[in-house]
Amino acid sequence: MDTITLLIAAIVGLVIGLIIGRFALKKVFSSDLKKAEEKADIIIKEAELTAETLKKDKILEAKEQLLKLKSEFEAEASRKKNQIITNENKLKQREQTLSRQMEQNKRREAELESMKENLTAQLEIVNKRKSDLEKIKLEQVTALEKIANLSADEAREQLIEALKDEARTNASSYIKEIMEEAKLTATKQAKKIVIETIQRTATENTIENCVSVFNIESDDIKGKIIGREGRNIRALEAATGVEIIVDDTPEAIIISGFDPVRREIARLSLHRLVTDGRIHPARIEEVVTKTKKNIEEEIVEIGEKTIIDLGIHGLHPELIKMVGRMRYRSSYGQNLLQHSREVAKLCATMASELGLNAKLAKRAGLLHDIGKVWQEEPDMPHALVGMDLAKKYNENKEVCNAIGAHHDEIEMTTMLAPIVQVCDAISGSRPGARREIMESYMKRLKELEEVALGFEGVNKCFAIQAGRELRVMVDAESVTDSDASQLSFDISQKIEKEMQYPGQIKVTVIREMRSVSYAK
Repeated sequence: MDTITLLIAAIVGLVIGLIIGRFALKKVFSSDLKKAEEKADIIIKEAELTAETLKKDKILEAKEQLLKLKSEFEAEASRKKNQIITNENKLKQREQTLSRQMEQNKRREAELESMKENLTAQLEIVNKRKSDLEKIKLEQVTALEKIANLSADEAREQLIEALKDEARTNASSYIKEIMEEAKLTATKQAKKIVIETIQRTATENTIENCVSVFNIESDDIKGKIIGREGRNIRALEAATGVEIIVDDTPEAIIISGFDPVRREIARLSLHRLVTDGRIHPARIEEVVTKTKKNIEEEIVEIGEKTIIDLGIHGLHPELIKMVGRMRYRSSYGQNLLQHSREVAKLCATMASELGLNAKLAKRAGLLHDIGKVWQEEPDMPHALVGMDLAKKYNENKEVCNAIGAHHDEIEMTTMLAPIVQVCDAISGSRPGARREIMESYMKRLKELEEVALGFEGVNKCFAIQAGRELRVMVDAESVTDSDASQLSFDISQKIEKEMQYPGQIKVTVIREMRSVSYAK
């Protein structure tokens, strides 16, 4: 009973507490709500005030921007207006200038018209005076013919005859000047080409013969080279095709042979045998075989290097090999390969100056003496042999003709042929290029001096510079300055007609006047 009472009392108390708490909470919430509403009103009012302020500021800014744009527009409009006014003023000035120029042109046209009328009148006066002068001249000629009893044509003929004697006295000097001027005009371009070609080209000159010398350290080696009963030297001569001369020459063995390739093979084989020390017939044959192979390879390398240096392409391998063999061949003491390289360069330069194919000219110049290194011994001249070889290996027709015609064995059919012929002559006849037999050299110099001594007034003459210049000393009393000039011309003409010589000969006539007095 007590428990139920207590439980009820507790429930009642709980309900009462809930009711009281609810009223209390309601009171508290109502109070906070009022505060919140008041605070919200305050915030709203502040926001309205801020918005109003911002609105006013933006309106002011917009007004300022509008005023600024307005002022800029007015300034730009004013500037354009001023520019338009300036342009109008310039146009007005130009119109005024054009008007003044038109007026000046009108005045000038009027002046020219007036001058034209005056010139027409003056021309009529001049024509009238000219006709009067012609009449007066005719009258004077008629009067002179009556006085002299000669017509005008007869008087002209007599005057010409009188002048002929005076012309004859100056004819020799005039002829010389005219001939020199004609030669200069006719050959100016050719001389330019030749001079430029010679200036651009240079070469080394070597003198070779049919004998090579192999140096050894001591004469004891000679016995090894000869061998027992000469078997080693016989085997070496049989293998190389040259003659080995072992004589009393100290520390030297002479290798004699016409073929320079064989001499080189023998020299290199001897060098290897002497260095190795084993010298017997079997070893000799082995070394010579290896040396021949090396020489053949070297010949091909020399040929390839030559055509690469000259810029020649597409040459047949056999022709390349022949070009390399030129290195071991000489003609009149001039190395054949160096001569062919020089001729190739000369031909290319001349062909370029004449507007021809420089590559073909260079090719023909290099191969023009290819017939000299053909291993067989044909009966034909080397130019024709070279032409046949070029045809055999499918060279250009112009190149073949130039090779065959450079010594006039066949007719020249292309422009390259005379170029190759001329360049071959230039390379072979220039000073120092080839050896000349001493007897023929001295004979030519003596004949050159005798030609000059045959003229009157010549005291002494000297052939100098290997016969390239002739110095003539004349008697100053019997030969004048003008006579000296004529004498040099006459001597040069006689040399051209009577002598054969390479290149050209300069004739210098020296006239010296000496006056000697003695003080006692």
